Amino acid sequence: MFDIKVPSLGESDTEATLITWLKDVGDDVLVDDIIAEIESDKITMEITATESGKLVEHLAEEEDTVEPGQVIGRIDTSVEVSQAKAPAAKPEKKVEPQIEPEPQAETPQESSAPVEEQDLAEREVVREPMSRLRKRIATRLKEAQNTAAMLTTFNEVNMQGIMDMRQEHQEAFTQKYGVKLGFMSFFTKACAVACAEYPSINAYIEGDDVVYHNYIDMGIAVSTDNGLMVPVLRDAGIKSFADIEKGIIDLATKAREGGLTPDDLQGGTFSITNGGIFGSMLSTPILNTPQSAILGMHTIQQRPVVENGAIVARPMMYLALSYDHRLIDGKDAVQFLVRVKSLLESPEAFDIGV
Repeated sequence: MFDIKVPSLGESDTEATLITWLKDVGDDVLVDDIIAEIESDKITMEITATESGKLVEHLAEEEDTVEPGQVIGRIDTSVEVSQAKAPAAKPEKKVEPQIEPEPQAETPQESSAPVEEQDLAEREVVREPMSRLRKRIATRLKEAQNTAAMLTTFNEVNMQGIMDMRQEHQEAFTQKYGVKLGFMSFFTKACAVACAEYPSINAYIEGDDVVYHNYIDMGIAVSTDNGLMVPVLRDAGIKSFADIEKGIIDLATKAREGGLTPDDLQGGTFSITNGGIFGSMLSTPILNTPQSAILGMHTIQQRPVVENGAIVARPMMYLALSYDHRLIDGKDAVQFLVRVKSLLESPEAFDIGV
């Protein structure tokens, strides 16, 4: 018999909820088949088979609380299983990685089709329990508001230079690296440079100490049906543009397929969130504790600006930097954001590798 055990959940998680069994008792199981899904305070994880055989026992039921190392089922490995058998289908999950904005919002097309009126006589209220992950997200967001002296400063950036550079080098970059040159690599690079110049932005408070970092582990916010997750792109400050793009795609793919591990979510010294993909014009992002700052990106819109005394239309984006005023002075926060703006509006200074 092979014991199916709950995997490690990371440093701070000590329990999880068994969300669903994807294999029933009596089902054949192949190596790498998805057997069950569990949800901790931080992540939804798949439990996959490392041995083939027949699933003979469920030792935990759906919605049960389980702990790392706990045996939740058993596989009889003495039973021969056809290797041609297809693995169990995984429930499809919708995910919107916050990676690249829409250049500008499209105007909805008018339609002559009649609009169905809601039957107001049929009133309904649906009540369902919050998931463990959603409850933990709510707790952490409220803790951030209650603990940090949170403040937000704003600026705007002219995206014309980046858009021109992407158009000029996109084909060569894609052919060389097998990945597209996106907006996020520019923002990641600009924030990494600015964090090195303003180290308090990349630090956090721990008890009575301030913890500084000589590296940039960049949190990239990803919106999923299970809630907002912030997987971490390690050593973003020293990665090339291609490695940043590949790293973000890898994290987004893991989120889409439910493959994020606790290690993917641990740490992080600074975060970026992009509400622009949903059409957000301006927002005040909440800190991803214990981090002390987070950059909010927004939708790109053509707006009139003055250049050399003339009014011209340019693709503009509002930027928001939320920060913990206990650690970061307003002067540093404003100058950090001005530095990010300056770097983004002069993208020719970056080595994109083509």
